[in-house]
Amino acid sequence: MGLLLILVLWVFSFAPLQAVAAPYAAMVIDARTGEVLHSRNADTRLHPASLTKMMTLYIAFEAVRNGEITLDTPVRITKKAASEPPSKLGLRAGQTIAFRYLIRAAAVKSANDAATAIGITLSGSEAAFARRMTRTAKAMGMSRTTFKNAHGLTEAGHLSTARDMTTLGRHLLYDYPQYYNLFSRQSTHAGIKTVPNTNRRLLAAYKGADGIKTGYTRAAGFNLVASAKRKDERIIATVFGGKSGASRNARVAELLDMGFRRAPSRAPIRKPSRPKYAGNVGLGEFAKVAGLTGAPVSSLRPLLRPRPNAAMQVAGTVAETAAKNGARIQDGIAAAIAAADIKSNDDNSSEDVVLASIETAPQPEPEPEVVTRLSTSGGHLWGVNVGRYTTRYEAEKVLLKTALSEMTTLEGTLRKVNKSASGFDATFQGMTREQADLACRRLQARNVTCFMIGPS
Repeated sequence: MGLLLILVLWVFSFAPLQAVAAPYAAMVIDARTGEVLHSRNADTRLHPASLTKMMTLYIAFEAVRNGEITLDTPVRITKKAASEPPSKLGLRAGQTIAFRYLIRAAAVKSANDAATAIGITLSGSEAAFARRMTRTAKAMGMSRTTFKNAHGLTEAGHLSTARDMTTLGRHLLYDYPQYYNLFSRQSTHAGIKTVPNTNRRLLAAYKGADGIKTGYTRAAGFNLVASAKRKDERIIATVFGGKSGASRNARVAELLDMGFRRAPSRAPIRKPSRPKYAGNVGLGEFAKVAGLTGAPVSSLRPLLRPRPNAAMQVAGTVAETAAKNGARIQDGIAAAIAAADIKSNDDNSSEDVVLASIETAPQPEPEPEVVTRLSTSGGHLWGVNVGRYTTRYEAEKVLLKTALSEMTTLEGTLRKVNKSASGFDATFQGMTREQADLACRRLQARNVTCFMIGPS
């Protein structure tokens, strides 16, 4: 009897040490419309773990877009960032690294030191950055989310829901499509080494999977926000509280399958409204400091007024010639697009119809090269070359097709054909080095031959 009592007490003494399963929650939506296809405990506030880094990255993209920082800005690593526990890139205090590599490490490897470095760089401290994260979350409609850090390690009050994280994943997809390819990379070079993707198993195993983010802590369990695209359909599925990486992936695959079964084959894309940019200060905080009511939170620097020079002196003649050529080209494109609207089907995109219409139209004799836009912004002296062709028409056709397929990064650039002894070079000009680099990398990902052109 005494021995039995000792055994019972021994068993119960170990019970508190056994891990308690994290609560389960799930959400599935049609990413095109935001329609909910499945939910379970979707509004329960739970530990998001490294799903947190989706917001860290969203704000990093936002900061680049709004001119707070560039991808090539060197960042000095603080002791706080360097001392974060794994998973980490292995940054050292005092080390300098380009901002783009911190983004890659946080997105692909889920590196805690990189995430903290992003936050401190943009807001001065992790606490200030966490407040910015929470403000941005509220602006997106993530009403049950509060952030306390940039990496997602367990901290009191650092909570979110399956619904809110699904919302965040959809915003990443539609608000910053130029960066979304980061989440589908099996590995990436992060400045000091090549790092593998924490989500590589699902990416490799599930047809159409192209992101987004994994997360794990003991308190959270195995979390994942995943997105997959098949034909015109795109599904986002979120799981909190998986018991293992393998079981979590299996459950996400089941949810994605469910989403594809339930979603209509065709649906309009209703992009979410981008949250209002507030930088590092809220409107009320800014107005209080400035002594103003309704003061703007951020004012982007206007473009410099061009100084009079020889180019501007001949601008009238150039503009007149450009107007004539431009009108002819625009009329042709407008007619082709109208034809595309009338005659579109599953096999021909409007882009294909536009190109076909232009190709079959009578081609005018080549005219002298005309620059149709003068760049007034400093530093926009870079460009990209997408190939050399035997005729001007071939080069112009490739430029148009490329511009239609990569509108996000090539918007506002100048399409220009340069004639040389060996052919006609198709180029996009009027970009910063950063824009040219991004555009070329995205084009290469589409198997388009491309190289950067520096200032002449």
